[in-house]
Amino acid sequence: MNTFHARHYATGAPVEIAVANGRVASVAPSARHPARWVAPALFDPQINGCRGISFNSPNLTPEGVRTVVTECTAHGIGWFCPTLVTNAFDALAHGFRTLARAIGADAELAKRMPCFHLEGPYLSGEDGPRGAHPKEHARDPDWDEFRRLQDAAGGRIRMVTLAPERAGAIPFIEKLTASGVVVAIGHTAATGAQIRAAVRAGARTSTHIGNGCHAVLPRHDNYIWEQLACDELWASVIPDGHHLPPAVLKSVIRAKGVSRTLVTCDASSLAGCAPGRYREWGTDIEVMPNGKIVVAGTPFLAGSGHFTDVCIGELVRSAGVSLSDALEMAGARPRALLGLPPVELAPGAPADLMLFDWDGATLSAPELV
Repeated sequence: MNTFHARHYATGAPVEIAVANGRVASVAPSARHPARWVAPALFDPQINGCRGISFNSPNLTPEGVRTVVTECTAHGIGWFCPTLVTNAFDALAHGFRTLARAIGADAELAKRMPCFHLEGPYLSGEDGPRGAHPKEHARDPDWDEFRRLQDAAGGRIRMVTLAPERAGAIPFIEKLTASGVVVAIGHTAATGAQIRAAVRAGARTSTHIGNGCHAVLPRHDNYIWEQLACDELWASVIPDGHHLPPAVLKSVIRAKGVSRTLVTCDASSLAGCAPGRYREWGTDIEVMPNGKIVVAGTPFLAGSGHFTDVCIGELVRSAGVSLSDALEMAGARPRALLGLPPVELAPGAPADLMLFDWDGATLSAPELV
């Protein structure tokens, strides 16, 4: 039996938590005045890699996968969806096979990565909506190709982000939905009619809405408003202080509500790397001292350099949500969308908890129990 004292993330009240055999044995009021807080560990639906390791790399190894998992747990991320992005079939298949092999050989990795996310390759080929995805590999949906990727992944692909305007996208969404895969709209230049058709076919969420789009949009008829107005769609955001300005972040959350908003840090392969210049995706990339990652010599973003713990403080500061709501958007919401069992701070629940420091604006020093 292990007992510790902390402040409950939802109430701020001091609690005494007893853990035995990997489960919460009891939660009771504490007479102490602990400095640290406690909450369920974070769940991020979109991690592309970190520390110079990309899940898309042709050189990915199980050891590299473990390095990413270790770094993520140091930021309070108890679980995440390893995410592969637009690439040639062989590269994607290699990434998924390597992930599946790593999970099959290590129960800890299997716990931390319960399912996978395929972001692309069925995305817009237009500059702007395509984002950093390579144009030469953006293509129309192919059910046979997806089935082969799903086989390589051992059946673990549970989310697919695609652009509904691609030829064949609507019947493809119907097949994905019927197979139990969550369909997300993202990196799209779709019309309102195409987005509505995708939702009717089964699309359930929007991937990092407000990013991966044109710099200038029509003021009325555009794909951001259409997705925000669709009550059937949830949405993920990247609240890292760089991807979305505070007013946009606040507007998205007000449109969707905290019950339909997910948080992702969208960590890139350079997340966690020291400031400096790197060569990635055939391009010179610069990691700035503040963690922002840009195409060298430009203001253009080239991925995310922060982890989910940083996003919590940004949500509270910029969007005005409570600590409790921010943590649930970064944990309970993605679990619910993906059909994974909830993790609660309650007797009998798995002791998948995070201790952390909180000064009212910044979450720091996270530690998994």
